[in-house]
Amino acid sequence: MTALSRLVDIDSGKALHSLGYSSNHKVPARIVSLVNEYIENACDIIEPACSYIIRDVDWVQGSVVSIQDSVIFFESKIIAGLLEQCEKAASFIVTIGGRLEEMVSQLARDRLVLRARVLDAIGSVAVESVADYAQDMVSKVASTKGLYISRRFSPGYCDWDISQQSVLFRVMNGDNAGVHLTEQCLMIPQKSVSGIIGIGPSEIERYNPCKTCDKRDCIGRR
Repeated sequence: MTALSRLVDIDSGKALHSLGYSSNHKVPARIVSLVNEYIENACDIIEPACSYIIRDVDWVQGSVVSIQDSVIFFESKIIAGLLEQCEKAASFIVTIGGRLEEMVSQLARDRLVLRARVLDAIGSVAVESVADYAQDMVSKVASTKGLYISRRFSPGYCDWDISQQSVLFRVMNGDNAGVHLTEQCLMIPQKSVSGIIGIGPSEIERYNPCKTCDKRDCIGRR
């Protein structure tokens, strides 16, 4: 068990929400039992890793953001709207490794579909917990300079195209937490999260493009 494994907080309520149960649902005892069982043993099957790097924001023009001495360019109106307020941007990649995914696949092959679904939900909550950890680390660095951080944003959400995943990985300069990209810019292991966090004045804490977006059925709406 790694030190980071012990810091991963897997909330049972979030796991149940991932399974489709809202707070006013009566959850079957079998589901509750499986969720608790997998949470109890999660540290033995997840291998969390976290990498982040902080770069200066060079300039923002329209929907284009220049990072790292005009070598790297992000393209997104949403991201540009965030980073035009920021001095710096933290790029991050986190993962829980591939063991949990392998177990989910084996359970599915054995036709233990319910167990596979529950374990997959546990994995989703676990990797978001590692992303929370990365965000906390960036916040601590920012606070030493009297700065604040934004929400985190990932390629594939809002108007930030998934193809920009490759740009974000270039920013990391090889420090990818053991995560690799496919030609379609999907991450392997799948239970991984990448993204950026803006660093700047206190106003960026309130930056939320969801407030001006009409897409009410978005899974990432906050």
